[in-house]
Amino acid sequence: MDDAELLRYSRHLVLPEIDVAGQERLRAACVLVLGLGGLGCAAAQYLAASGVGRLLLADADRVELSNLARQVLHTGARIGMQKTASAAAAIGQLNPGVACETFDTRMDAALLPPLLARCDLALDCSDNYATRYALSDACFAAGVPLVSAAALGWEGQLAVFDPRAGGPCYRCLYPDASALEDRACATNGIASPVVGTMGLLQAVEALKLLVGAGTPLGGELLVFDALAMDFHRLRLRRRAGCAGCGG
Repeated sequence: MDDAELLRYSRHLVLPEIDVAGQERLRAACVLVLGLGGLGCAAAQYLAASGVGRLLLADADRVELSNLARQVLHTGARIGMQKTASAAAAIGQLNPGVACETFDTRMDAALLPPLLARCDLALDCSDNYATRYALSDACFAAGVPLVSAAALGWEGQLAVFDPRAGGPCYRCLYPDASALEDRACATNGIASPVVGTMGLLQAVEALKLLVGAGTPLGGELLVFDALAMDFHRLRLRRRAGCAGCGG
C-alpha cells in the first residue's frame, strides 16, 4: 500500500483482526454484488469504502424515482440510467481504487458460474426468488460463500450460506418458492433504513469472511424487528434431500 492507502484505511489497520495483511486481502478480493437496490447499494458502498479491490455489479434494472428513498448510490440526475452504471459512478467517486465491472443482464444458472469462478464471495441483494435460488445453487456448485439478506416492511433477515461448511443453503431455508410470491416491497412496503441496515450487515459479514475475522453467521438466520428494535437468531439446519446443497 502507498501512503495515501495507509491513511485512507488507517482505522482498519489498527484493528488486530484486519491490520495490513487483512487490508491487503481486501484489496485482492473480488466480490459479486447481485442486485443494486436498497440492499446492494448499502452493501456495495461499504465494501468499496472498505477497500475491496474488485466489485462485480449485476442488475438488469434502471434507476426510477421510486428507488431514491432507499437506494443510496443513485441520484435524481441518474433516473433512467442502468443501476449498475449509476452504482459504479458513485463508487468511483467514493473510492477510485476499487475496480467495478457491470453486468446489466438478469443473472441465471447459465450466466452465474463464470462470474463466480472469479469471486471470493457473493452477496445476494436481489429482489426476486428465482434469482436467489439460482445464485445459491451456483455458489454451492462453485464453493463460493454467499451472504444473503432480505427486508420487508419493518423487518429484515440475514444469513451466510457457506458451501465450504457443507450447508445449509437458501433452499434449505425456503424450499417452496410459492410461499414467497406475495412478499414484495412494491406491494407490502419497506421502511428505508431497514433495508439499508440489512445491506450494511451484509457488508460486515463479507468483511469478516474476507479477512478471517470473528465468527460468520453460518448455520443461523439473524432476524431484525425494527419496530421493537430487536435482533434474534434462529438455527438453520440442512434439509434432507435438498436440491441445492444435497442435505
